[in-house]
Amino acid sequence: MKKSLLSAVALSAMVAFSGAAKADILVGVAGPLTGPNAAFGAQLQKGAEQAAADINAAGGINGEKIKIELGDDVSDPKQGISVANKFVADGVKFVIGNFNSGVSIPSSDVYAENGILQITPASTNPKFTERGMWNTFRTCGRDDQQGAVAGQYIFDKFKGAKVAFVHDKTPYGQGLADETKKTLNKLGVKEVIYEGITPGEKDYSALIAKLKEAGVSVIYYGGLHTEAGLILRQLADQGVKATMMSGDGITSNELASIAGDAVNGTLMTFPPDPRKNPDAQEVVKKFRAAGFEPEAYTLYSYAALQIIAEAAKAGNTLDPEKVAEAMKAKGPFKTVIGPIGFDAKGDITRPDYVMYTWKKGDDGKYSYFQNE
Repeated sequence: MKKSLLSAVALSAMVAFSGAAKADILVGVAGPLTGPNAAFGAQLQKGAEQAAADINAAGGINGEKIKIELGDDVSDPKQGISVANKFVADGVKFVIGNFNSGVSIPSSDVYAENGILQITPASTNPKFTERGMWNTFRTCGRDDQQGAVAGQYIFDKFKGAKVAFVHDKTPYGQGLADETKKTLNKLGVKEVIYEGITPGEKDYSALIAKLKEAGVSVIYYGGLHTEAGLILRQLADQGVKATMMSGDGITSNELASIAGDAVNGTLMTFPPDPRKNPDAQEVVKKFRAAGFEPEAYTLYSYAALQIIAEAAKAGNTLDPEKVAEAMKAKGPFKTVIGPIGFDAKGDITRPDYVMYTWKKGDDGKYSYFQNE
């Protein structure tokens, strides 16, 4: 009786061990899956899910399959920390996210303390990678790089213009506005207005009255597409003829849905359109066949998981800290957004922001087009 009981226990242990050895690799995707920034959350989610499907179909990572776990942070830092703690409890080892810098930065502390590697497709605030942490990476550029391009463009193209800086008071929005302002100020141009708004508000008439009274002709906006669209529409309603420029936070066709015709002529910094990259064509076809347009950060999210997989293979490891070492030492890695390598901080080594203009395309719909 004892012998058979021992055998049963041993057999159970063997089965349990076998299951653990072949357990899925849990990859968390954290972002605003609901709320006003859900369009960006969908980009992060769809990008990672398609990458996981493609990598799994090719045999997985070092013979093990990827399983995606979703976390909705609603663009809120507190919710981001809750998501991070849940990922820790669930055994997640790699995280793609967050979208907002103000969520990625506090979440990264939780991940670092618990041995989790984090790679954001979208958080551009320099602080994310400036703290000397082992686990923070991004597939996008930084606000100081983006702000340098924007500030120089304003200086070159809008000589003598009265410039206003408006931001949403977040680490991303204010950080981007401040970096652009810093570049412009160094070039000898002083803004006439520097103003913060509260995200979620619907009426910006007080702000627009200030802009109108000051005779502003260029508005640099640091923030996301929802508020930018409302400000554009209300500027037009008040007869204010000013050009708005913003950054990657308005890279969503939802901007045109909110702003209507007022979006025409809006300027925006973003890297060259990854959908046109030769290495992305097959993947782009898959997204479109599924009814999803892979704009903005979709392919940056896809690339993030590609890099984790390639670094894990190059280092022959699934240990997040060793994968992080391989990400810095073994690159550049071939991805759908082109070859990506990392410096010692976890920043990409080829930032390449360019200017876009919002206008009508051949289909009669407003979207963003890279300047010639």
